[in-house]
Amino acid sequence: MSMRMRFAVASAVVTAVLGTLVVAGVYLTVRHSLQYRSGLVTPRYINTRDHWTIGRGDLYYEVARERVMQVRAVYERDTLANVRTVGGIAVLAAAILAFGAGWRAAGWVLRPLSDVTETTRRVAQNHDLTERIAYDGPHDELKELTDSYDTMLGRLARSFDGQRRFVANASHELRTPLTINRTLVDVAVRRPDATDDVKRLGESLLLVNARHERLIDGLLALAEGEQAVLDRRPFDLTDVAEHVLDLAADEAAEREVTIHRLLDAAPTTGEAVLVERLVQNLVENAIRHNHPKGEVWVTTRQRAEQVELVVANTGLQVPPYEIETIFEPFRRLHGDRLRSDRGSGLGLSIVRVITEAHGGTVVARPRDEGGLTITVELPAAAS
Repeated sequence: MSMRMRFAVASAVVTAVLGTLVVAGVYLTVRHSLQYRSGLVTPRYINTRDHWTIGRGDLYYEVARERVMQVRAVYERDTLANVRTVGGIAVLAAAILAFGAGWRAAGWVLRPLSDVTETTRRVAQNHDLTERIAYDGPHDELKELTDSYDTMLGRLARSFDGQRRFVANASHELRTPLTINRTLVDVAVRRPDATDDVKRLGESLLLVNARHERLIDGLLALAEGEQAVLDRRPFDLTDVAEHVLDLAADEAAEREVTIHRLLDAAPTTGEAVLVERLVQNLVENAIRHNHPKGEVWVTTRQRAEQVELVVANTGLQVPPYEIETIFEPFRRLHGDRLRSDRGSGLGLSIVRVITEAHGGTVVARPRDEGGLTITVELPAAAS
């Protein structure tokens, strides 16, 4: 029940209770006024129009007294019944009017709060922390609430912007020395007088350097993916999946992994480059965390208002309690934290961030035969 409805119902209930108390008070007062009074109903004598005086004990006196008692009883019964009926109708009508008045009053009072709720919903859906409520009403409790909310949004915006700028700047700054290191090591290894020890050392350094480059690229993608996608353009998820699978074919063949495609039309909207990175991370994860002669299944389809990307692979058994941790940065399954050929540990974190930036969801579950099945759902494009 909404706050507006609760206020209207409370107004109606209070009015009904107060009206019932008033009617009860009127009822008791009228009933007391109609009580039997011996001096009025049984006087010492009765004077008729013919100036006859009839005293107590006379036959005519008793007949007249009996008739008065009957009239009084009927009058009392009808009067009290009218009080109950009219009072009940009045209370019901007052409760209905109070409900309507409470509904209108609550709507008028809560209208600014509805604006606050709508702004909050837009900020939560669009991740646009630059939007403000900017309530310009009287300086009351609601004004204080909205100003506090705007202040909080401003602080959050500055905090997130600073964090993104730091990650982006740090990643860009780190790329330069890594590029220089790769060039120097590559030149040293290719020199004609390079010894076998130098070549082996150079190859190890190149592997470490490549892992650091992937780590920096992952941090950049993570910082970019945390921003909501405001410029949504239509594209087909199937085209993105086909492109990524074509690029990953050589690596799959090298690792003796068979890829099965079941790609149906899956129109969606968003940033195709980010979604390509999402699909690439899932496919590379399925290939690299596999075993020789393993298999990978990639499926795209549309279901109602959602499009799905499902990537499943064979591999080692995955405990159910480790499913949620694989989406955290720098977390790997089976304690594998040193193998540089399996990525930087940011792949699935980037997948979750990009999915949430597009208003979608990602779910992983272990396969009974080993490996994982990861399902990404994104909003379908409007037809």
